[in-house]
Amino acid sequence: MDGALNQDGHHHRAAPHPLSDPSPKDPAPAEDAESEPRPGRVRKPIGWSTIIIAVLVAVSAALVWRRDGTDGVLDILTHDLSLFGGILPRVLAGCLLGAFISEILPHEKVSRSLGPQSGLKGLLIGTAFGAILPGGPFTAYPVASALLAVGADFGATIAMVVSWTLIGYGRAVAWEIPIMGTDFTLWRIVISLPLPVLAGGLGRFVYVRLYPKRDSDEEAS
Repeated sequence: MDGALNQDGHHHRAAPHPLSDPSPKDPAPAEDAESEPRPGRVRKPIGWSTIIIAVLVAVSAALVWRRDGTDGVLDILTHDLSLFGGILPRVLAGCLLGAFISEILPHEKVSRSLGPQSGLKGLLIGTAFGAILPGGPFTAYPVASALLAVGADFGATIAMVVSWTLIGYGRAVAWEIPIMGTDFTLWRIVISLPLPVLAGGLGRFVYVRLYPKRDSDEEAS
């Protein structure tokens, strides 16, 4: 019964209890997932490349020891340690640069401009960025790794790396023009212009077919 009968014979609806709280019709809005930072890629400390390099080093060391003895191996180790000491600061600077870039760049904009759905525009942007990127491998590869971490796909990143390798203006201005001449450098750059786009398109085509599930997860995120 909704309520007791009043004097007129009609039902009288009982008033709601003052202490009862009405249940909300709509749930509280969930937090925007895009506001949370995208987790970076987890890298394995030991991969196939590390194992292959370790095996090659061990075989090479055994061959040198067999030919030159312990003194030959120690001479090579001493030279390599000094070389490593000179390269280490640049490696650390490159890794820090990549880490800072991955935190500074907006993930949504990078994914829209260089992600799997960017199409030809993403390949062209990657090509242009690689062409103007200064520095050597200690700069280019950490930047490429940072772009992958913040939403760029394999195709655009491959286009960037190939463009940096073939078209990079730093080496052209500092080395190629003084040694090879302006005509040779300009024609080489013109001929090389389509190659980063082709390499990026092929890389995107192969990656989507080799890792379809991973690619769909990246698009959903």
